[in-house]
Amino acid sequence: MSTASDGADPGEVIVELVRNGPYLKCSAIHVATGIEVSAFGPAAEPKGVERIALAKLKRALAAR
Repeated sequence: MSTASDGADPGEVIVELVRNGPYLKCSAIHVATGIEVSAFGPAAEPKGVERIALAKLKRALAAR
């Protein structure tokens, strides 16, 4: 699951969206390594929050 414009595919990723009032938490877990990152944002923008979480995950994987 990759939506970044750089084309790098991180492989299999589990994405979880949890709403808490007006906020949304998106957790992205890389299946092969178990690395998990989270992003928070407005509940009205779920795709944007997911895009941020996936970008954070790619950065975390690149830093390894």
